[in-house]
Amino acid sequence: MCAARSKVEVGPVEARFYDLLMDVISIGHYGGLLHNVVDRMRLAPGQSVLDLGSGSGRNDLLIMERIGVEGRLLGLDVSQEMLRQSRERLRKWPNALFREERIEKPLPYENEFDRVFMAFVLHGFEDSQKREIVRNAYRVLKPDGLFCIFDYHEFNLKTLWPPIRYVFTHAECQLASEFLSLDLRNMLSEEGFTTFDEDLFARGHLRLLKAGK
Repeated sequence: MCAARSKVEVGPVEARFYDLLMDVISIGHYGGLLHNVVDRMRLAPGQSVLDLGSGSGRNDLLIMERIGVEGRLLGLDVSQEMLRQSRERLRKWPNALFREERIEKPLPYENEFDRVFMAFVLHGFEDSQKREIVRNAYRVLKPDGLFCIFDYHEFNLKTLWPPIRYVFTHAECQLASEFLSLDLRNMLSEEGFTTFDEDLFARGHLRLLKAGK
């Protein structure tokens, strides 16, 4: 990945304060937003979930509360600090595992998961890498599984409220700006996904896109 164009991989200090940063940027709304997103993933007890770019495990704790002790969660990340936080946060869930693994490289899983989840990760990859991630998701999902992508929706950056636009243009990477005009549904269709559903948040600027295998 080109560090100059992406900020999806964070250093240990930034990773340590990532959750606090998200809360500050969202003026305290990020936690509630995650609850709403996970509620719309159509999770059920006993399901299996793969979280690509699992970060601090904040999302995964919510997921585990829904799939329960009979479910299975695997989180993949490249940050040792993020993995440490995830393992600590979910220490009471032995069926939640976390591994250091690159998500844009071929993954050693096939037809194993009911859901694949990503939150604010896909936008930080080059388009060719996005396709590899999408292919991974398709391959690891069971038939009728869902690829759930929570990220920026397609919108015109100029329409944002100026303070928010300033934060976006200065805190986010060049790839994030390009992601706003990406036809993600088309990319998913080209890699085999056949059904789509979406939920919009933050006045349509954020989207949970659910692609069915």
